Amino acid sequence: MSDNAARHLSIEFFPPKTPEGVEKLRLARQQLYALKPEFCSVTFGAGGSTQEGTFNTVRDILVEGQSAASHLSCIGATRATVAAQLVTLKKMGVKRLVALRGDLPSGYGTGGEFHYASDLVSFIRSESGDDFHIEVAAYPEVHPQAKSPASDLQAFATKVKAGANSAITQYFYNADAYFRFVEEVDALGLSVPVVPGIMPITSSTQLMRFSDACGAEIPRWIRLRLQSFGDDSASIKSFGLDVVTDLCQQLLAGGAPGLHFYSMNHSNAVLQICSRLE
Repeated sequence: MSDNAARHLSIEFFPPKTPEGVEKLRLARQQLYALKPEFCSVTFGAGGSTQEGTFNTVRDILVEGQSAASHLSCIGATRATVAAQLVTLKKMGVKRLVALRGDLPSGYGTGGEFHYASDLVSFIRSESGDDFHIEVAAYPEVHPQAKSPASDLQAFATKVKAGANSAITQYFYNADAYFRFVEEVDALGLSVPVVPGIMPITSSTQLMRFSDACGAEIPRWIRLRLQSFGDDSASIKSFGLDVVTDLCQQLLAGGAPGLHFYSMNHSNAVLQICSRLE
């Protein structure tokens, strides 16, 4: 990978739930550190369901000498719980947060002390000043629960004005959607880097499930090609590698400030994509 792209590479992990998962992730991380990521982020369950796992994984990454970013989700959180989490993270040496609303659990109303990610960003700033670099989410293909593309863009602007430093996008496979979103952000005078989130394609069933759940679009030609491979996992991985590498090349050539990989706690696909970008 070129020096410019490598400087702005980041990788996301999720907290493992078993001792075996912890060891597998430790090995995957060691392999991915060869890419010299700017930081590694760790996801966070709604309502604090995986807070302990998140913070444990963040600690492991810090001990391994890497910069770690903790996700913070405001669904089900109170000002008191978030304030306590901020104190803990600061003591751990965390310098970067990914502030999200989080997924609404089934049957969950709009209760709680934070309704939007922008409320969480504002609270973090009021509690911690500039102690943390705050990342927020961006949706080039529009958030699935947004009333309209315009209202979604306005919600993003509100997060930036509340104090966000930069953004990471939901994954996508249409580079035009990303470039259009960046143009619209620039037109609003929001001078924040918007880093594209990259999801390697290694399993068609997993990709379809994730995409249906989060509203990310799989272009018809990609969906049909994946379906045509059936259970031929080698062909799926080979095709996925070609598609995602080409996407990354388009994004970097078009001026994307870096790449954020959703690793799914595996190293092979990310390493292969990055080796092709050199």
